[in-house]
Amino acid sequence: MDLVTYQTQDIWTWWIAVYLFFGGLGAATLSVTFLTDMYMQPHRSLVIWGAWSGVIMLGLGSAMLFSHLLHHIAVIHVLNPLILLKKPGAWIALGTQFIIWMMFWGMLYSLPHLQECEGTDRVPGLRWLLNRRPIKGLSQLCARYSRVIGWLATINGIGTAVYTGLLLQSFPAVALWHNPGVPLLFTLSAFSTAMAYLLIILNFSKKKEEDEAIVRLYERLDLMLIAAEIVVLFSIFNYLQTGSAAAQKSLSILFGDLGWLIGFLCFGLIVPFFLQLKAVVAGWRSNVPVVLSAMLVLTGGYLLRHYFLVAGVYAYPW
Repeated sequence: MDLVTYQTQDIWTWWIAVYLFFGGLGAATLSVTFLTDMYMQPHRSLVIWGAWSGVIMLGLGSAMLFSHLLHHIAVIHVLNPLILLKKPGAWIALGTQFIIWMMFWGMLYSLPHLQECEGTDRVPGLRWLLNRRPIKGLSQLCARYSRVIGWLATINGIGTAVYTGLLLQSFPAVALWHNPGVPLLFTLSAFSTAMAYLLIILNFSKKKEEDEAIVRLYERLDLMLIAAEIVVLFSIFNYLQTGSAAAQKSLSILFGDLGWLIGFLCFGLIVPFFLQLKAVVAGWRSNVPVVLSAMLVLTGGYLLRHYFLVAGVYAYPW
């Protein structure tokens, strides 16, 4: 008779958590920024900050994954979109395509805004580059079809955010990850952290009266996203409690770790929820609590992914 042990995985560690965190945050930041600019209020500085910082986040996350490949030349396979015709379930290849096209359309959408931004004069060589005839022509084309480009970027951004959860769910050997609620949880977390990041940008940038409406909207949306995260987490834990022994082992690891209990659940989820609730219901006299809440949400977003990887348990037959 075979014996079964439940062993914590040690292959996907903090560097994958960084990849998943920056991938979701960067993609959601781009999507929220573009939707705000297209349908709520044109906002050049928000687009430039959101688009380029989002692209940098996506690049950093992808660099973390690339740096840990055993064979770096193998990246050619995931960069080739045709691999999806042969292996449609190759989640990293699918996610890579979402990320590449997200960055491509995101940079194109921000180009006309960058062209009109006076601050580019302070960056050596940038204004000269933007004044070249091919770049000017491309910028005019992007401005004409900005809605199309914005939606192409947004669709790929949503795809990237959802993919970060689908990637984990695609491992049936790890009960904690192979859970129908994981893609929804990671998507909610990605957009919650994006709202938090953009709230920090808006609160530290030069405030305009018209920005207040955007800040209020982001606060309300982040509050709803955090509440939805709490509900989905409760559902996931309830699902795992009645699951396999490996699932229950994962739960014992999570709830036996103060980093998860205090770091994520308390300061990364519950405290920001009440800070944002106060901001929405009665407001704050200063922006300090809102910025603090946003920083806690960002920290909690990383800790969620970190501890989900730490508590990944699989059944190992002997």
